[in-house]
Amino acid sequence: MLAEANGPEPHRDSNPELTKKPTGHRRSDKDMFFLFIGASDICKVPGLSAAGANPQVVPFTAPADADLVCWGRPRVVDVVPVDPQGHPTPALVTRAARLESGFPYLAVRSGSYLPPACPFLDLGALPGGDPQEGPAVPEARGIFEAARELGGNLASLPGPFVLGESVPGGTTTALLVLRALGRPGMVSSAGPENPVPAKEQVWERASSRGGISFGGLGSDPLEAVRQLGDPMQAAVAGFVAGLPRTCEVVLAGGTQMVAVAAVLRHLGEDRPLVVATTRYVDQDPSAHFREMARDLEVEAYAAPLDFSACPFPGLADYERGFVKEGVGAGGSVWYAQRLGVSPQRVCARTEELYRLMTQGA
Repeated sequence: MLAEANGPEPHRDSNPELTKKPTGHRRSDKDMFFLFIGASDICKVPGLSAAGANPQVVPFTAPADADLVCWGRPRVVDVVPVDPQGHPTPALVTRAARLESGFPYLAVRSGSYLPPACPFLDLGALPGGDPQEGPAVPEARGIFEAARELGGNLASLPGPFVLGESVPGGTTTALLVLRALGRPGMVSSAGPENPVPAKEQVWERASSRGGISFGGLGSDPLEAVRQLGDPMQAAVAGFVAGLPRTCEVVLAGGTQMVAVAAVLRHLGEDRPLVVATTRYVDQDPSAHFREMARDLEVEAYAAPLDFSACPFPGLADYERGFVKEGVGAGGSVWYAQRLGVSPQRVCARTEELYRLMTQGA
């Protein structure tokens, strides 16, 4: 169902440089960037999620990201999402890639606490619960089937389909699902210090609660999502399962999308898959993105973003391990490159967007 939340009129960028038509490339009218927005109560567990550090903003994070990619400004809340240290959402990168290359975009509500203000498709999913307390996504199979039907309805479009996500706390639910499927390795995080001990503790508590051993749900990946995951995982996996095998699929995210790829592989999906992230995740010494992608036989792409010379500390700190990925940032750069736009242009546009947001046009 296509819906639009009540709210102000869409933001129009006042700077003509930001509204110019992209040039120097061609795209098909049959490709699309989808952003699946969801939520998990795991983000409220202290020490796990940057978003959870400020509980008041948690409900707005994913829908604000969706609005920003669509319009350049959030509409569900009148601030740009930032982490506790003030670093801006990677939705800025995705917005910049979209402006530079002109790819079409649509949000898919997949269990977010609140709807976005921009137009969106709604799968009717509820936010995920805390897997330490009970099954995290009781309706995982229903979400999967609804999303598979959606993908099937788009069977006439050859793609590529670039599928991003925004789920606060999603790296932890990714770890839990990967463990239940018997996949080794550590997920990344949104900060320079990966809270590995806290994530391990959640695995111990959640697996004990559900009586789940390492690899114990390898033959039933949707049960792994039901017990331990988040609704985005079920939605993206179902969407991909509904697409013809001939469609090119890019899972736009880091280790969160590695978990979705694992669900698909354990469902028997042997189609070619690309997991596109940023070099910040790929080079994260605390995580195993490249190794996990190789183990799942999926192609790994790492967007060569570089903000080392950026005059704005909020973006320059990406080079120090803050934020790293999210909102399909790495996949949006993959998409832009496919359409003839260099990562350098995406970085320059990101810096310009950030300047306008912090200093005014």
